[in-house]
Amino acid sequence: MRTFLKSWIPQCLWILRSPSRTFHGNNRLLTFQITSHYESVNQGKKEVPEYFNFASDVLDEWARLEKDGRKPANPAFWWVNDKGEEVKWSFEEFGSLSKKAANVLSEACGLGRGDRIVAILPLFSIPSCFFPGIVLIPGTSQLTAKDILYRLQASKAKCIVTNDALAPTVESVLSDTQFLKTKLIVGQGSRDGWLNFKELLAVASADHQCVKTRSQDPMLIYFTSGTTGFPKMVLHSYCSYGIGFVTTGRHWLKLTPSDIMWNTSDTGWVKAAWSSVFAPWICGSCVFIHNMPQFKPEVIAETLSRYPITTFCTAPTAFLMLVKHDVSRYKFPSLKHCVTGGEALNPEVFSQWKAQTGVDIHEGYGQTETVTICANMKGMKIKPGSLGKAVPPYDVQIVDEQGAVVPQGEEGTIAVRVKPKRPFCLFSEYLDNPEKTAASVRGDFYLTGDRGVMDKEGYIWFVGRADDIINSAGYRIGPFEVESALIEHPAVVEAAVVSSPDPVRGEVVKAFVVLAPAFVSHDPEKLIHELQQHVKKVTAPYKYPRKVEFVKELPKTVTGKIQRKVLKNKEWAKV
Repeated sequence: MRTFLKSWIPQCLWILRSPSRTFHGNNRLLTFQITSHYESVNQGKKEVPEYFNFASDVLDEWARLEKDGRKPANPAFWWVNDKGEEVKWSFEEFGSLSKKAANVLSEACGLGRGDRIVAILPLFSIPSCFFPGIVLIPGTSQLTAKDILYRLQASKAKCIVTNDALAPTVESVLSDTQFLKTKLIVGQGSRDGWLNFKELLAVASADHQCVKTRSQDPMLIYFTSGTTGFPKMVLHSYCSYGIGFVTTGRHWLKLTPSDIMWNTSDTGWVKAAWSSVFAPWICGSCVFIHNMPQFKPEVIAETLSRYPITTFCTAPTAFLMLVKHDVSRYKFPSLKHCVTGGEALNPEVFSQWKAQTGVDIHEGYGQTETVTICANMKGMKIKPGSLGKAVPPYDVQIVDEQGAVVPQGEEGTIAVRVKPKRPFCLFSEYLDNPEKTAASVRGDFYLTGDRGVMDKEGYIWFVGRADDIINSAGYRIGPFEVESALIEHPAVVEAAVVSSPDPVRGEVVKAFVVLAPAFVSHDPEKLIHELQQHVKKVTAPYKYPRKVEFVKELPKTVTGKIQRKVLKNKEWAKV
């Protein structure tokens, strides 16, 4: 089984590398010396280097230090599943496998510098694309045939790699994909018209010379959905993610070469690149993966108990599920740091997790287009419910519709200053969409599209997506505050708040609520009234949900984020 996994997982992984220097001292000093140069770039003390490649400028250096005995005996990659199978790779082993995979892509698949590959797998070897300069386009395994076709057409990808389960879906759209030249399958058997990755990897050479890429060369493309139209292609360069996550790794995730980082994000979501690739590996940490088909709180808790995981990252909704499961029944002997992002963290969940585990949750905030914009860094005062403060090199402000900075305490759009100098760790552009790229900037700022407030201490407080704000009879209401109030009631397991059409007020607040088992049999009308009164007491009375609907579950993305847009569209389709 170990032989099979070694031939299969490399296509399901990620990697890095760094310039040759001499290092000594303890783990923290080692990490500091490797990352200090790039952190100086983040802080604006040094210019972005002309040439940079994450594969050739981070991973191989860790492998060299490891070989010389100057790095702790901590693996680079640790993979487990529910069947008891387990694989550990050192940086040297992982680098060797990734170079073999790079040769498969460049030789068998005929891909070269600048060519694009769509990868729709639970995991995929990012570094195997970096070595030959191939542009990677990650995708979640839940994409439909229509989604896949759009991505292949829009990106003009020359190659697609997927597994046995999704191969038929890809084949159903092949007649409309004029740019696709090669199909690579990851699986046990063969398939007509497809190259078999396992067979090619077995005979591939581990010798591969990494191409010399400029810092601004294209590295990754992520498709991200907007409020209108088809998903946009967000282009990132080698330096934007490769160097931009140094501060995240050292000060938000607080990682060293002795740490083991577990991030539960699906690789189709950009958070996987953040916390399962760039940030941990630039710090020389171990990336831990538990290959689970779906999120189960009991499995998460058992894994944290069984393995020496020191840093844990998952979505706020997942933390909610874990505290509802009551993780105080478990012991997490190695866990010392927890982080979250992707949606706002409810203060009640923060408090319950702290009470049950003794560990704080450090919330961070960013987008597909950015690195970490603001965060509750390790060591700083945490304000539960806050997104934290700006993370270097970003200058984060709250602006109005004209792009002017608003006074502290006033609501506006969360924005990043891009003039007179655009941060290097911001996306390059919306590919093939100059109008959208231009529209993302107003005045001196890049607009995130999220509404927020900055307090007197510089902490950012999330209000909601600009398109999620509810305007009821002239009152502007953010969904997060109402959801937070509802979650505090013992009857509520989960809640999602959206606008609903109303003939008098234009629109009103509607809450979709998942009830705790003990409350399912309660009188619904009385329970609705009780929840409405509860919200009125917890927050401003005008924000209470005038409509409440009890549901068995809420629509979510593969990463566990609540899809409010689905619920909102359902409401407005009734008009």
